[in-house]
Amino acid sequence: MPSSPCPPISDADWPEEIPDLREGFAGALNVYRTMAHHPALLRAWAPLRQHVVKENALGPELTEVVILRAGLRMGSAYEWAHHVSRALALGFSEHRITAIRGTPEGVDGLIVNAVDALFDERMLAKEQEAELAEAIGRKAVIDLIAMVGFYYSVLGYLLKTYDTPIDDTIQQEAQKQPELFSLMPRSTRAAN
Repeated sequence: MPSSPCPPISDADWPEEIPDLREGFAGALNVYRTMAHHPALLRAWAPLRQHVVKENALGPELTEVVILRAGLRMGSAYEWAHHVSRALALGFSEHRITAIRGTPEGVDGLIVNAVDALFDERMLAKEQEAELAEAIGRKAVIDLIAMVGFYYSVLGYLLKTYDTPIDDTIQQEAQKQPELFSLMPRSTRAAN
């Protein structure tokens, strides 16, 4: 397989335009080390990332439900594995994470259905948006739409186009629970 034209940038080759980002979030993950091939984009990405990932109206747990489902729908092994790790760190059970592959109950189910609607229909139906807004609030619905439509879709395209490798720490964690961390576990492949 040919090597990626945009592999994660090493510290030694880090762009001189964005030295401050190397020590923060961007230097910590391969996805941003890949994006660093375009320093101006990575610089512009930083404040959006802060809102979408850290300061959105969904809160940490529901954010992970959105990201896991978006990663699954994008077919992004990188996003799935990284956010399984984050979900576990937040206290998600293996059952809750596995349920996100299908249609879970309750608010998680509403979110999974919303993510699917955004991928399939490119919108939420009026009734669906109203039910979701009632459950999580309208600002959270708008954050969900932005998270799926802009942020995690772009990251998924970038990761898949440049075949960005899953970070070593996540790979090590995944070796302990390969079925949970796999985008397509053996049990799912066998059923297809």
